[in-house]
Amino acid sequence: MSTFLAAAADGGQNIWGMILPFVLMFAVFYFLLIRPQQKKQKQRSSLLSQLKKGDKISTIGGLHGTIVELTDDTVVLRVNDTTKMTFERSAINTVITSAPASSAE
Repeated sequence: MSTFLAAAADGGQNIWGMILPFVLMFAVFYFLLIRPQQKKQKQRSSLLSQLKKGDKISTIGGLHGTIVELTDDTVVLRVNDTTKMTFERSAINTVITSAPASSAE
Protein backbone atom coordinates (compact mmCIF):
# COMPACT_ATOMS: atom_id res chain seq x y z
CA MET A 1 0.00 0.00 0.00
CA SER A 2 2.80 2.39 0.82
CA THR A 3 4.42 1.79 -2.60
CA PHE A 4 1.11 2.73 -4.25
CA LEU A 5 1.01 6.04 -2.33
CA ALA A 6 4.66 6.70 -3.14
CA ALA A 7 4.02 6.05 -6.85
CA ALA A 8 0.94 8.33 -6.81
CA ALA A 9 2.93 11.11 -5.13
CA ASP A 10 5.74 10.68 -7.65
CA GLY A 11 3.23 10.89 -10.52
CA GLY A 12 1.88 14.15 -9.14
CA GLN A 13 5.35 15.64 -9.12
CA ASN A 14 5.89 14.47 -12.69
CA ILE A 15 2.75 16.28 -13.88
CA TRP A 16 3.88 19.53 -12.25
CA GLY A 17 7.32 19.02 -13.73
CA MET A 18 5.74 18.81 -17.19
CA ILE A 19 3.28 21.70 -16.75
CA LEU A 20 5.68 24.18 -15.13
CA PRO A 21 7.75 24.88 -18.29
CA PHE A 22 4.57 25.66 -20.25
CA VAL A 23 3.36 28.05 -17.56
CA LEU A 24 6.75 29.77 -17.52
CA MET A 25 6.77 30.01 -21.34
CA PHE A 26 3.30 31.59 -21.32
CA ALA A 27 4.40 34.11 -18.67
CA VAL A 28 7.47 35.06 -20.73
CA PHE A 29 5.37 35.45 -23.91
CA TYR A 30 2.83 37.56 -22.04
CA PHE A 31 5.34 39.99 -20.54
CA LEU A 32 7.63 40.23 -23.58
CA LEU A 33 5.13 40.14 -26.46
CA ILE A 34 1.45 40.43 -25.57
CA ARG A 35 1.52 43.15 -22.91
CA PRO A 36 3.76 45.62 -24.83
CA GLN A 37 1.62 45.15 -27.95
CA GLN A 38 -1.55 45.97 -26.00
CA LYS A 39 0.16 49.06 -24.58
CA LYS A 40 1.14 50.26 -28.09
CA GLN A 41 -2.41 49.68 -29.34
CA LYS A 42 -3.85 51.79 -26.50
CA GLN A 43 -1.39 54.62 -27.25
CA ARG A 44 -2.27 54.51 -30.97
CA SER A 45 -6.02 54.59 -30.37
CA SER A 46 -5.51 57.48 -27.95
CA LEU A 47 -3.48 59.37 -30.60
CA LEU A 48 -6.18 58.81 -33.23
CA SER A 49 -9.00 59.87 -30.92
CA GLN A 50 -7.23 63.15 -29.98
CA LEU A 51 -6.79 64.39 -33.57
CA LYS A 52 -8.22 67.84 -34.27
CA LYS A 53 -8.34 70.42 -37.05
CA GLY A 54 -5.04 72.22 -37.53
CA ASP A 55 -2.82 69.34 -36.39
CA LYS A 56 0.19 68.78 -38.62
CA ILE A 57 0.54 65.05 -39.16
CA SER A 58 2.44 62.40 -41.09
CA THR A 59 0.72 59.40 -42.69
CA ILE A 60 2.02 55.84 -42.76
CA GLY A 61 2.97 56.48 -46.39
CA GLY A 62 5.15 59.46 -45.43
CA LEU A 63 2.82 62.24 -46.63
CA HIS A 64 2.86 65.38 -44.47
CA GLY A 65 -0.14 67.65 -44.18
CA THR A 66 -2.48 69.68 -41.99
CA ILE A 67 -5.90 68.40 -40.95
CA VAL A 68 -8.74 70.55 -42.33
CA GLU A 69 -11.71 68.18 -41.79
CA LEU A 70 -12.38 65.21 -39.52
CA THR A 71 -15.09 62.56 -39.45
CA ASP A 72 -15.30 59.35 -37.43
CA ASP A 73 -13.28 57.36 -39.96
CA THR A 74 -11.75 59.82 -42.45
CA VAL A 75 -9.38 62.78 -42.36
CA VAL A 76 -9.01 65.49 -45.02
CA LEU A 77 -5.48 66.86 -45.23
CA ARG A 78 -4.27 70.07 -46.84
CA VAL A 79 -0.98 69.18 -48.49
CA ASN A 80 -0.25 72.57 -50.07
CA ASP A 81 -2.28 75.72 -50.81
CA THR A 82 -4.58 74.03 -53.35
CA THR A 83 -4.40 70.28 -52.74
CA LYS A 84 -6.64 68.45 -50.26
CA MET A 85 -6.49 64.68 -49.84
CA THR A 86 -8.79 62.31 -47.96
CA PHE A 87 -7.34 59.48 -45.87
CA GLU A 88 -8.64 56.88 -43.46
CA ARG A 89 -8.06 57.94 -39.87
CA SER A 90 -6.06 54.75 -39.35
CA ALA A 91 -3.52 55.95 -41.97
CA ILE A 92 -2.24 58.63 -39.55
CA ASN A 93 1.19 57.67 -38.23
CA THR A 94 2.30 60.58 -36.03
CA VAL A 95 1.27 64.06 -34.99
CA ILE A 96 4.15 66.39 -35.80
CA THR A 97 2.72 69.53 -34.18
CA SER A 98 -0.58 69.79 -32.41
CA ALA A 99 -2.89 72.74 -33.03
CA PRO A 100 -3.67 74.91 -30.02
CA ALA A 101 -6.98 74.01 -28.43
CA SER A 102 -9.70 76.40 -29.53
CA SER A 103 -12.56 77.47 -27.30
CA ALA A 104 -15.09 76.90 -30.13
CA GLU A 105 -14.79 73.09 -29.92
